[in-house]
Amino acid sequence: MNRVSVRILPVLIFLLFHVSKSEDEEVKRSLVGFMDKLAAGNVGRDQSWGWNMSSDPCNDKWIGVSCDTLSKSVKKVVLDELNLTGVLDIGFACKASSLSVLSLHSNNVVGSITEEIGNCKHLTHLYVSGNQISGHLPESLKQLSNLKRFDISNNNFSGEVPDISQISGLITFFAQNNQLTGEVPNLDFSHLLQLNISNNNFSGPIPDVKGRFSADSFSGNPGLCGELVSKPCPPTPPSKRKSNHSSIKRFFIYSGYAVLGLIVVLFVAFKLVSKMKPKDDKEAVETNTSRRSYKTSTTTSNESKIAENKSEYSISSVESGVALSSLVVLTSPTGQGLRFEDLLRAPAELLGKGKHGSLYKVMLDNGVTTLAVKRIKDWSVDSEEFKRRMKRLDQTRHPSVLPSVAFYCSQQEKLLVYEYQPNGSLFRLLHGSQSGQAFGWESRLTVAAIVGEALAFMHEELGEDGIAHGNLKSTNILFNQNMDPCISDYGLMVFQTQDLSFDFQSSKDALDHAAPTYGSFKADIYGFGVILLELLTGKPVHTNGIDLARWVHSVVTEEWTVEVFDKALISQGASEERLLNLLQIALKCINPNPYERPNMNQVAVMISTLKDEEDRSSSHP
Repeated sequence: MNRVSVRILPVLIFLLFHVSKSEDEEVKRSLVGFMDKLAAGNVGRDQSWGWNMSSDPCNDKWIGVSCDTLSKSVKKVVLDELNLTGVLDIGFACKASSLSVLSLHSNNVVGSITEEIGNCKHLTHLYVSGNQISGHLPESLKQLSNLKRFDISNNNFSGEVPDISQISGLITFFAQNNQLTGEVPNLDFSHLLQLNISNNNFSGPIPDVKGRFSADSFSGNPGLCGELVSKPCPPTPPSKRKSNHSSIKRFFIYSGYAVLGLIVVLFVAFKLVSKMKPKDDKEAVETNTSRRSYKTSTTTSNESKIAENKSEYSISSVESGVALSSLVVLTSPTGQGLRFEDLLRAPAELLGKGKHGSLYKVMLDNGVTTLAVKRIKDWSVDSEEFKRRMKRLDQTRHPSVLPSVAFYCSQQEKLLVYEYQPNGSLFRLLHGSQSGQAFGWESRLTVAAIVGEALAFMHEELGEDGIAHGNLKSTNILFNQNMDPCISDYGLMVFQTQDLSFDFQSSKDALDHAAPTYGSFKADIYGFGVILLELLTGKPVHTNGIDLARWVHSVVTEEWTVEVFDKALISQGASEERLLNLLQIALKCINPNPYERPNMNQVAVMISTLKDEEDRSSSHP
């Protein structure tokens, strides 16, 4: 029996190895087919090009291909200006499931974007401008939930643009110089940073673009109308069919009113009956809940062993003798069904303490669900304002801003519940034991672009509400299980003018007389600028009493600018030009005079442009 097992074992190992390898071979075969169709024999492809079955796309550095840090999967294919005249087969390209950037700018490629584009689930950048690609845009575009930039300009596309408004992260849409028809594409204009649909055949009214774009973005479409292009839209003629059946519609409308009135009467009657019922059971439950204390685990010094003990605090108002307000569960799917009792009973681990409270890791359902509970103490914002902020923030969602799952509020303290982010903070990644060595230039620039774009969105959406982040720093940039960055603790802290700048007293004096909300948003921009300095220098904000912003200013003033940059970035071959460009953006953000700082939309566009340049150059040999 043992002898048979020994014989079978090598066979199983071989089969497992073969299956693993065949998946890689399938992707490679698809990519080779993609290039064979794209090049169509008119481009001289020597051995240095790669793109053949005898070489590896990552280890042998195929032209235009970039892979992940482990050289396991293809992340980018950038084949700009290579005089490619073949056919685009998007299905072959999307076999590389990790593909995030596909760029074929300025070639003479023909073909179309087919439904298979929906298989590129991780695609963030798609550039096919300056080709001869034609046909209709597929409905499957709406499946590209991670898409940030979409450029199909200067081609022969026709037909209507599908509804892609649900792609919430889209910030660039370039479709000028095609033959597209129908109404203006349904886009999330409040989020969009760049738009150009000029010189097509669009018609109908121009929607509200939130004041972000000028008439130039829509020029060359004679059928468009609206205030933006100074062309009034004709009144919509009444439908003949509608007039013929108006009496029938009136009947249904009045019937609807009658039904609605009946529902209101029944609801009022139900409420009156409910109020007459005794409340003893409910009060008993609330009083019992108010006397529970939260159990947590604390880490003993210099030991990894975690001991369970009673928390230093109680999530209760025993002193006041008043029953607690309940846990408010927000719209996040993670919080559905969450009860206050679940948090009270669950084992928890103290992760850290700060100026404004403590953070706990809470494990529910035997460790299946892990949440982070933040306890805020001694905060000047009253309960009603806190509730208003939490509900407004729940209505304003961005994929790179960590949403609250639930919150609790009493006179003594406030609790916030988040999804636990397992990969720590940007601060730990930069200044932990690895000291940023494994955190390269491209990754740092990506973090800057994602955080900048998310912060710009939140500022735009919450400007009128006066809700800025209030405490933006590298410890509040967290990484999820995919190592994607997200902003945490948005809107929790109240702006303090003394934190605005490092040495510009007049700016503080000026802002003391300005609208508080103006100062809070400008303080966010300053905080973001400091994060950029951390990414560029690899240094923490304070080291041995030295302030990072002051130090950078002093070095730049003495024209020793190159000394600012993290030596790890220089040794990895990061572009000095783009390092300097990002430094200039950071210096604008930390300008001692807050009135001279750019707004976050401007900052986000500058960094995104820089990121695009990096994406294009990094894939060229």
